[in-house]
Amino acid sequence: MNNAQASVAITLKHVQKTFADGTVALKPQNLHIEKGEILVLLGPSGCGKTTTLRLIAGLEFCDPGGQILFGDRDVTNIAIEQRRVGMVFQSYALFPNMNVSENIGYGLRVRGESKALRAQKIEEMLALFDLQPYAHRHIDQLSGGQRQRVALARAIVTEPEVLLLDEPLSALDAFLKKRLRTDINALLKRLGITAVYVTHDQEEAMAMGDRIAVLDHGEIVQIGSAQDIYHAPNSAFVANFIGHMNHFSGRLNGRHLHFDQQSMPLPESLWPAVREGVLSDGAPVQCMARPEDIRIIDGAEATLQGRVTQSVFLGDRTRLLVEVAGVADCIYVDCFERRVYQQGETVGLAIPPSRLVMLPMLSDRSASC
Repeated sequence: MNNAQASVAITLKHVQKTFADGTVALKPQNLHIEKGEILVLLGPSGCGKTTTLRLIAGLEFCDPGGQILFGDRDVTNIAIEQRRVGMVFQSYALFPNMNVSENIGYGLRVRGESKALRAQKIEEMLALFDLQPYAHRHIDQLSGGQRQRVALARAIVTEPEVLLLDEPLSALDAFLKKRLRTDINALLKRLGITAVYVTHDQEEAMAMGDRIAVLDHGEIVQIGSAQDIYHAPNSAFVANFIGHMNHFSGRLNGRHLHFDQQSMPLPESLWPAVREGVLSDGAPVQCMARPEDIRIIDGAEATLQGRVTQSVFLGDRTRLLVEVAGVADCIYVDCFERRVYQQGETVGLAIPPSRLVMLPMLSDRSASC
């Protein structure tokens, strides 16, 4: 099967969804997904990611004035049966009265393909997903990971133009999730399928997607690669939703952020604004830094001095909570050396200016001590 040939780009133009009770589930959105791309829709419950998926599928229809294109084909008012989409659900939605082969071939049988062709395509899927030993087993005889592979095989066997996955790994344990997301990503890239993947799991999103679209209150607030979203968030919401962020608020003092009796150097990118008078001494400045970008060091080289309030061993690292005078929230620091830190211990912190993220305004706050 050659899904790279069958796959299409997806375009949403001014797509909005308002439910009968007046609730705006999705604000007007423009979105383009390249042919063969894996786009992850990421966000908290109720943000609009599943609504977007259902609109692309044809399970819901957008408000008048919106348009959904598969390639050059307008599918805005076309039902799911005519859109050539494959869907994989959180619940798998497999038939318990059918064995693995029958589940995989169900869509082919409904489409009226010959018995011989069905048998050939089912065998291809069994081999592709390493399911040959389970071909004649019923669904209740399979593990969660095996059931998920059957659901994927059933969605792909019909050679869809678009594959839609709605939190497909959420019912699995953490170890199986990590293994399957790697397998699924490799498979989709090999087959060249255009895929839209919904999840609320940040790590899963970064592992799966070519690009990530972060949604909040019915709109896409940032879209880009995992690296873009993680290292250069464009808002406090995105910064706090993807991983963990430390927040620093203070006053400009020369080329430093000053608070209480301590200060730290600001990025060079901010210096032109200081030189040109856009920012003047005493102006409020807010910035953020990731826990893994902060180092514990000794002596005068330290940017800040603080006191350890908590130390949590996480296997590959130790996460410290450090109280710094003048900083409203505890600072989270990820330490990768094998050292035990004691509660109340004084430590020095170094934050490279290049690793600071600057935002015009931060309304969200991280958890306090």
